[in-house]
Amino acid sequence: MPIHVRAEAGEYADACLLPGDPIRAKYIAETFFDEPVQRNAERGMLGFTGAFEGKPVSVQATGMGCPSAAIVMEELVQLGVKRFLRVGTCGGLQPDMALGDLIVAVSAVPSDRTVEKLVNFEPHVPTADFGLVHGAVHAAKELGKPVRVGPIVSSDLFYNPDDGQYARWSERGVLAVEMEAAVLFTIGAIRKVAAGCLLTVSDVVVEGEFIRISDEEMKAAVDQMTELALRTITSEKH
Repeated sequence: MPIHVRAEAGEYADACLLPGDPIRAKYIAETFFDEPVQRNAERGMLGFTGAFEGKPVSVQATGMGCPSAAIVMEELVQLGVKRFLRVGTCGGLQPDMALGDLIVAVSAVPSDRTVEKLVNFEPHVPTADFGLVHGAVHAAKELGKPVRVGPIVSSDLFYNPDDGQYARWSERGVLAVEMEAAVLFTIGAIRKVAAGCLLTVSDVVVEGEFIRISDEEMKAAVDQMTELALRTITSEKH
């Protein structure tokens, strides 16, 4: 039994969603799963297993930041999970973005030392599993939901003292900033499992202002993202 995800092998499905927030993990399980069973509560990191449209699936909170997410994903790999899909919120970095926009991440700039240590400080581009990227784009078309597809950045700082960094990322075509995807993609590559990332734009952080999504808009956007994520990760094409 792992130290932080206190479960036995087989108690998590092959496919697992990874929100940062434990409350969101609980909400996803109670709202979208058939017969959810709680599998973990260690350190408040809630995890559940159930079914979505008859297909087994789990959800496990990772906490905030690459170090915390790395612990959770490594232990889920120990428990037999094969497909991981982060479902999170992000700061939008492109001026034409709207609150609630959905993003499918292709790669994640590792603005975090965790990834560096995992690859022995060699150059590395954390990249999502193509099957999950393709599956998410295909599922979004079937659901009639527009998505943005491209690179994001995983930062180790939420309160960033570098006022100009968001603009520089934006100019280089980075779609959004969040805090976990780069390490998930990297562990996916190292452990030979599939890792992807879907994001909801909860803030727009460029052009000199900070705009935050309302609670009502957030709930609707997260519900859309979660449905898309579940259809993607439980697809029989994987």
